Amino acid sequence: MKPIDPKEVMSLADYEAVREHFRGRVIGEKKRRRVALGPKATALFENRDTVLLQIQEMLRTERITRPASVMHEIETYNETIPADDELSCTVMIAIPDTAERDAFLHAAVGFEDKVSLVVGGTSVPARPIARPGDLTDRTTAVHYLKFKLPPELAQSLRSGSTQAPAIALQVDHPVYTVSAPLAPATVEDLREDLRS
Repeated sequence: MKPIDPKEVMSLADYEAVREHFRGRVIGEKKRRRVALGPKATALFENRDTVLLQIQEMLRTERITRPASVMHEIETYNETIPADDELSCTVMIAIPDTAERDAFLHAAVGFEDKVSLVVGGTSVPARPIARPGDLTDRTTAVHYLKFKLPPELAQSLRSGSTQAPAIALQVDHPVYTVSAPLAPATVEDLREDLRS
């Protein structure tokens, strides 16, 4: 999948003019791409639209206009765009109670290394995207993960010539074990991602 080109990123004024429509469209896409990962986490499979929205919203929220700072945001979020034969997702741990969330994040250290995508019985471990400031005594509430599919498996999904295999997102951590099957609409979107 092609990374976001700086020319695609709108100025704050231009984005404001199209924000409602663009944001509404991508939020619709995100609904199909979101997976409930048990009671404490959700995953969002990323594509160019979801990443571009994140960039535009970050620039808008933080009022970022300096070219070097804009480029930094583009480069940072481009890391989450899947490469060839890859799928990418952001996993968010969402526990409303602060004390419970903090205790879970300490207990779930290494969470990002225990996530896998299971495609038709083949387990593909996640590769976490490292971020500055990652801690060793706890996990973070947001994880950026990539799944490098074996070439034959990626080709099988991409071709669309047969019915898509069952796909599930799994976490196998001592304090959090869950398997979440992906809905058919999510699987179709991921097949499309592999084609782009």
